[in-house]
Amino acid sequence: MARRAKGSDEDKPKKKGKKKARKRASRKAEDTSGIEVDVRKPVVAVVMGSDSDYPVVASCIETLEEFDIPYEARVVSAHRTPEKAHKFASTARLKGLRVIIAAAGGAAHLAGVMASLTTLPVIGIPIQTPTLGGADSLYSTVQMPGGVPVATVAIGESGAMNAALLAAEILALNDETLHDRLQAFRATMRRKVAEKNARLRERIANPS
Repeated sequence: MARRAKGSDEDKPKKKGKKKARKRASRKAEDTSGIEVDVRKPVVAVVMGSDSDYPVVASCIETLEEFDIPYEARVVSAHRTPEKAHKFASTARLKGLRVIIAAAGGAAHLAGVMASLTTLPVIGIPIQTPTLGGADSLYSTVQMPGGVPVATVAIGESGAMNAALLAAEILALNDETLHDRLQAFRATMRRKVAEKNARLRERIANPS
């Protein structure tokens, strides 16, 4: 699945919390149907073992979009479609991808399989499970044998967001514009903390 294709307000369905598309005329083209399409090649791949993982992975995709990082997302199962998983990972660098983010639950070998077949950085997102709460996903993602690393983030949505941020930090090593966006993001977080501190102090000083 290629990174976002967005239409006009009349054409696209209404979605709660949907971010407004930013205009990047130099990087995008408009086809005859009036749909705005990102023509840049994706540099981050977001793969998940099942579409049921998407509610968690959505925060990763939203963060990539916030930082204007071109990506592709797809379902790739290391267990049910091993041949496709192997082909995708082994050709990822040739396609111009620079980071792979892999999300899976249970026997979450997807990130490990990706990492075993490419030298691209692989970031694993453990998905929470109803039986063991995601501990199984975490251990099977983080406990990689020496020689084949997987950078593993936290279980669930916060981990998914951090996976996108870690990918952004990797890409920002050679992209000053992206580095500036990360700096601005950190500055916004600091400002929000300062605002919360001010509200708390005011509440304590003036109890109702």
